[in-house]
Amino acid sequence: MKILVTAKTQAFSFDCEPGEKILHAGLRSGIALPYECGTGTCGTCKARLVRGAVHEAWPEAPARAAFKPDSGQFLMCQCQAGEDCDLEVSAVVRPMPPETGRPGALSARLRRRALLTHDVASLELELERPLDFEAGQFVLMTAPGIAGARAYSMVNFDPQAERLVLLVKKKPDGRMSEWLFGDTAPGTRVGLFGPMGGATFHPDVAKNLLLIAGGSGIAGMMSILSRAAQDRYFERHSGHLVFGVRTRRDLFFLDELAAFQAGSPRLEITIAGSDEELDPELAARYPRFAFAKGLVHAVAGERMTDRFENIRAYAAGPPPMVDATLRMLVVQGRLSRDNIRYDKFS
Repeated sequence: MKILVTAKTQAFSFDCEPGEKILHAGLRSGIALPYECGTGTCGTCKARLVRGAVHEAWPEAPARAAFKPDSGQFLMCQCQAGEDCDLEVSAVVRPMPPETGRPGALSARLRRRALLTHDVASLELELERPLDFEAGQFVLMTAPGIAGARAYSMVNFDPQAERLVLLVKKKPDGRMSEWLFGDTAPGTRVGLFGPMGGATFHPDVAKNLLLIAGGSGIAGMMSILSRAAQDRYFERHSGHLVFGVRTRRDLFFLDELAAFQAGSPRLEITIAGSDEELDPELAARYPRFAFAKGLVHAVAGERMTDRFENIRAYAAGPPPMVDATLRMLVVQGRLSRDNIRYDKFS
């Protein structure tokens, strides 16, 4: 089926396979259609149907509730074409740069799950084929019998990766997370689409890095740190990681972060606890870490006072935390939009 998308800049056409999401078809074809979460929650991929017919795979998608009745609006990440379609989007759309890896569909088998805290687990997926991705990107995962996809950032960074390591946080009444934490998930084959996301790091950026993560948002930061470590990036530039959790029982990856810091002379790491002071035993165990009490964006702002020059900042975590961090980076840090990278999943 042929899809014609008219945007602010120009019109683009691409083929869409039966059963394929329109957003996925456009991205696969090298068209940078607008999106953020890719899961039906943010509404960024909204389009208006001018001609043709689409099928909504998930009519209950949260962002769908904001659409006006009879507006012809739909979510490209949740809809499949029933025939040739003409669409309109209000965003600027351009072709992807030639060096950008195009997302695509692939399958994987969930080989291993490990509990990191009471409500965070790591997943190891064996891919059906190698996947190239940029540090900081994510994939969309679908599972048998569960409507919609969920977005998970890669923890690892490996060229032509044959496996992915992801983080999942258990959410009350979250069907995907309940299944992933259950007994039937290990060994199951799941569907993936990716890589996706623009909060990426490449050593060519040649700037000092500020990484601000809340909870499981540390996943993409671990991939960025891995990429930087492979390039010995923190021998030439400084790095600042601020990792926020609620309490000590929510902490994980401390040994892994300490290993990154041991090989990176200019990497500073701060651990922030929003609900309690983190006990002195942690400071003794990790003497190069700084520990602070407070919300992660506020702690980051305090640590970075008068140190925002030549900074590229990354933020990941729950949406309220990301929003507060973006305000801090713009108001206090006076960073331009070009120097702030984030992806919001929900």
